[in-house]
Amino acid sequence: MASDAGRTQSTAPRSILIYLATTNAHKASEFQALADATGGGIRIRAVSQMPAVPEDTGTFIGNARQKARAVQALLPNTAWVLADDSGICVDFLGGAPGVESAYFAGPQHDSTANLNKLTAVMQAVPLGLRGASFRCVLVLLGPDGREYVAEGRCDGTLRLTPVGGHGFGYDPLFEPIGYTATYAELDQPTKNKISHRGRAWAKLLTQLRSS
Repeated sequence: MASDAGRTQSTAPRSILIYLATTNAHKASEFQALADATGGGIRIRAVSQMPAVPEDTGTFIGNARQKARAVQALLPNTAWVLADDSGICVDFLGGAPGVESAYFAGPQHDSTANLNKLTAVMQAVPLGLRGASFRCVLVLLGPDGREYVAEGRCDGTLRLTPVGGHGFGYDPLFEPIGYTATYAELDQPTKNKISHRGRAWAKLLTQLRSS
């Protein structure tokens, strides 16, 4: 791979298949859209079965690393594996739900219940105190044992009620700074440019190109 991260997209890794540590088809398609937009012939494939991984490290990077290693152990030693851990951090709640975003409403991992709970919890909070940020940490494990780590963040505010039919999770409640639309109202190319996941992916790709 090229040592100069500032070169053109032709220096990006070619024809790499990356297994994504999730069975969530929507998340896989979002990562594929990011890969397609940045070039390099990278293909993203969700795993057919996700091993049980205790997301108990208390950090985004620790949880992502655990998921990546668990999936890598089930695949051929030539496989690339990508895992992400992400969540929404609400200022008024002291950064919660944070790493517990997927389980905010309970262990059933129900995204609709999580969204409804956050909406209810924040209902009486004044607009000026509704700051929040989406954060994402990506861990990519290469077949040679090398680990790449990248983090992305998008700041914004929480709406009073969810709006929009795109995206998933807390997207309908989160309005990024500089926009009058929620994540769930933005078209995919726009969201990819500003999202926590998009920013983390851009940093990760830079590392790949310079390694």
